Order: sequence, then structure tokens, then C-alpha cells
Amino acid sequence: MPRTKRTKRTKADYDDDVGVIKSQKSQKRGNVDSSSSEKALPFLDFLSDSPRPRRAVLTGDQHKYCSKALKFFSDKLEEPRQIIEEFRKINAKARAELKTCNVALSSANWSKNRYDNVVPFDQNRVVLKDSSTRGRDYINASFITTTSSRFIATQGPLPNTYEDFWEMVIQYRCPVVIMLTSFDMDTCGDYFQAEDERQFGNVSVVTKWIRSSKSSDANSSLVLRLLEAKYKEDSEEPPMSVLHVQYPEWPDHGVPTDTVAVRQILKGLIYQVAPPELGPIVVHCSAGIGRTGTYCTIHDTMKRILSGDMSALDLTDSVATFRSQRDGMVQTLKQYWFCYSAIIDELLELISDHQDEE
Repeated sequence: MPRTKRTKRTKADYDDDVGVIKSQKSQKRGNVDSSSSEKALPFLDFLSDSPRPRRAVLTGDQHKYCSKALKFFSDKLEEPRQIIEEFRKINAKARAELKTCNVALSSANWSKNRYDNVVPFDQNRVVLKDSSTRGRDYINASFITTTSSRFIATQGPLPNTYEDFWEMVIQYRCPVVIMLTSFDMDTCGDYFQAEDERQFGNVSVVTKWIRSSKSSDANSSLVLRLLEAKYKEDSEEPPMSVLHVQYPEWPDHGVPTDTVAVRQILKGLIYQVAPPELGPIVVHCSAGIGRTGTYCTIHDTMKRILSGDMSALDLTDSVATFRSQRDGMVQTLKQYWFCYSAIIDELLELISDHQDEE
């Protein structure tokens, strides 16, 4: 379990989340700006006013893959002890395979870590490029790569790492940021909210619009924003439009009461093809391992099943692979179990939709 650092940040360090959302009611909402940078952003239909994002239309082969996966995972849930044993083996394997974290634990970077025991491995840490300041190439973030997906798993930004976070998003051309926590002084700093443009060193960030997804359950609602990040000084880098998806009701170390919101994010992202020049999806919670690893597992597993990769049915191997790239991914047994539940719910819906189409 992550240990919070002894230095406490005060409430004055952060804007109140509710207050900021209220203040943004005066901003233009619901109408997407027609600038070229926003037109280039994928996933915009994810933000449409339809009751749910675009439905996936399964091919005959995909229906077979989904049906096979559904039976496999449903049978697993009938044997809860087997799932408990799987998670025990994941924990044992991870402890035996820890890698070096020398850069993250150096004195120059210590203050950039939200938790002193959740840091990236040296071999796959995100390195900030073209840094003019010694020591500025570090951010507590890890590349998470599979055969089907590319993520950056990172901690909730600290006030002293806001600029680093946005440097990462711009440099690696990250089109989407998934935030699986609320704004709270001990879990995640307010790294973008404002009525006007925010300045972080040489980076400026502006909220173009904000809206909430429609849901009958307040605990399943998402906050959707379109942000634009750019360098203030002359730069060849064009402004970066970023879709920011926040699920504020996912509890720390816990799981949501249902799978609706998580699967809404999934639907908006995996059933479309992003341009190859765009970079990985950024996913963060507080430490960037528990909720973050859970979402990445669900997202990657569904994507692989739809492509016919039946090795995706081995969640033990999937989570172990994630942990080999960032220690602690999928942090608790409840979160591991939630992976099964969300995948089963999504498979059921895909198969039902396919049958309705026939």
C-alpha cells in the first residue's frame, strides 16, 4: 500500500473541485471548436450527446472470440478460490522480479514522487526530452506496452511536477488522459482547472469545454473535458488537443459499485482506430498503479479478444506483464476481481448487441 509523504500540502494548494466546475458554467459547452487541432483529435464521437458512445459492430469471427471468452471468464467466477490463488501467484512473482529504480530514488528526484515506494523502473521510465535543466528529464511515469496497447501509467501530478506532466503529454503526443480519481490535496493536484489559461513554466493549458456524461447513477458519471496544451515560447510543436476523461467516484484501493463508467471509457476509446502518429494513452489515479492498472488490464484484454488473441484470457499473465513494467499494477484482490466483472459485462453487451443486429 502506498505511503503518503510526511510533508502535507494545504487546501490552499488546490482549487476546490466543485467550485471550479461551477465557475466553468460560464464557459462555452457542448459546441466543439472547429480549429484544426480539435478536428485532428480522435474519439470526439465519445463526447456526443447520444446515450452511449458508438456501438461496436462485431464480425462473425469477433462474435466467436467474444463468446469463447465469455464462457471462459464466467466459468472462472464460479471458482472464486482459483481467482484468489491467481492473485497470490501474481504477488509472489512480482516480488521476485523487482528491477532497479535508481533514477527515481536519487536525491535530485525524491521530491517528485508522491509516494516513496511507488516509483518507475529505470528500464522503461518516461524520459522527458530536450531538457535544458539538469535533472529535469525525470517524471514518475512508466511506459506500459503490450501487443495491442500503449499506455503511460503515472501518479497524480504534484504541484512541483505539473509542468513535467504537460511536457510529457506534448512531447509524446498523448491524445487522451484518463483520470481515475478526484482532486484532493493528498491524492492528485489540480493540474489544469481554471476559467482562464493556466501557466506551468513554459507550458500553457486551457480548458476549451467541460461536460458530464449522462448516467442515471451519480457514481457512474464521467467528467469530460477538451484541453489544449502548448508551449508559450516559440516552438515547432503545434498545440496539443487532449481529451481528458475523469472518473472521480472510483475509490482509492477499492472498486466502483458497478462497471458502467469504466466500460463507457472503454467504448469511447477501443472501438475506434487512432491515427498512428498519436502517442500512448495517459492513465493515472493517485499512485498510478491500482486503479490505473485495473483500467489498463480491462482495456487491453478487450482489445486483444476482439483481435482474436486468445492469450488475453490469461489475466494472471496480463497483470504480471503490467507489473514487470510498473510495480503494483492492479493493487488489490478486489481490483483483480473487478477486471473479471467488467470484462464479462462488456462481453455480454457486445454479444447481445450482435444478436440484436441479426
